Amino acid sequence: MESVQKESFGAVINSGKPVLVDFFAEWCGPCKMMPPILKELRNTMGDAVRILKIDVDKNPAVASAFQVQGVPTLILFQNGQVKWRQSGVMPAARLAEVIRLHTIL
Repeated sequence: MESVQKESFGAVINSGKPVLVDFFAEWCGPCKMMPPILKELRNTMGDAVRILKIDVDKNPAVASAFQVQGVPTLILFQNGQVKWRQSGVMPAARLAEVIRLHTIL
């Protein structure tokens, strides 16, 4: 998974490529289940989608801007627009299906 040090979050989500953002917290038990799921998704989708992890405790302004109140919260962006969002853990196959349904690949 990537972090957004080099580019601003806004620049990343405004790209034409779908961006799946995992809003998480270190103290969150269910959040610890997401890394292997996101790795599986990366293996399935390859470069068709960009996957970011945003720590809500280290990035409260970004979390607040998207009204993230529970973690994990997954938000799918394309061209700066929220295409889909859901809180909770989801299997990689379902995430791949969601990405294909809600974005232009």
